[in-house]
Amino acid sequence: MSLSKKTMDLPQKVTLVEVGPRDGLQNESQTIPLSAKLQLIDDLATAGHTVIEAGSFVNPKWIPQMADSEAVFANIERRSGVRYTALTPNLRGFERALAAGVDEVAVFAACSEAFSQKNINCSIDESLQRFAEVMAAATKANIPVRGYASCVLGCPYEGEVSPQVVAEVTGKLLDMGCYQVSLGDTIGTGTAGSMARLLDVLLADHDAKKIGIHCHDTYGQALSNILIALQNGISTFDSSVAGLGGCPYAKGASGNVATEDVVYMLNGMGIETGIDLDKLIAAGNRISDVLGRASGSRTSLALAVNE
Repeated sequence: MSLSKKTMDLPQKVTLVEVGPRDGLQNESQTIPLSAKLQLIDDLATAGHTVIEAGSFVNPKWIPQMADSEAVFANIERRSGVRYTALTPNLRGFERALAAGVDEVAVFAACSEAFSQKNINCSIDESLQRFAEVMAAATKANIPVRGYASCVLGCPYEGEVSPQVVAEVTGKLLDMGCYQVSLGDTIGTGTAGSMARLLDVLLADHDAKKIGIHCHDTYGQALSNILIALQNGISTFDSSVAGLGGCPYAKGASGNVATEDVVYMLNGMGIETGIDLDKLIAAGNRISDVLGRASGSRTSLALAVNE
């Protein structure tokens, strides 16, 4: 089927969950000033983002770059209509996030037993059990919870991951009370074919509105995977300004798909994002300058050359 015919079935509007301030910055080795993080978050809101993952309430021993998340939330210039979210791996993290005034939290589970053991030192089922008290506390506090499912299209330790396992983990997260589950291609090995096969299984049991997509661009496949998801009616995508966040399992490889590249593609398809591309590029360039390197967005680099 031609894209022009298929376009009629595409969502007219999508939500881009901006993960740059958290997922994008958390693996940086250099210390990033609080002022730079606050500037980035404000720049993203100015560009039109309505959902910004601003921090992570994890043990700073493991993720030192997120040690100032309380300070980030205390000093955000909050804008009307913008949700400022954070990752919370356990009840202690949730309590810290709640005290900091987050609008929404996220919990995460792996779709690979090996990855779960190596990443958080427990089985998939054990990780889900840990979230029960988080879900109960969030319900009591009326805080929405989003789920992350990692390694949905491949694991650095196990290789291919069964779509049925992904469907099972996704179903458990939704049953626990997550309003949506973001499917993460953690190492970026997914292709249009594997994404289509995964969604064939998941969407047989779950509404597309309850599914988000989190693509890494390690093999340059992120945009094609996002297109497949769009054609399946999915309208929520995670992305990272300037492509912040390298893939820790593939040395030197890119990580998160760049928000600028996703917006450029969606603009060309006539799909509304509410995001001003020029302002988004400026936000990416500013934080890239702080980090001392060029933006990881192909769109940003191409437009700079053609100016």
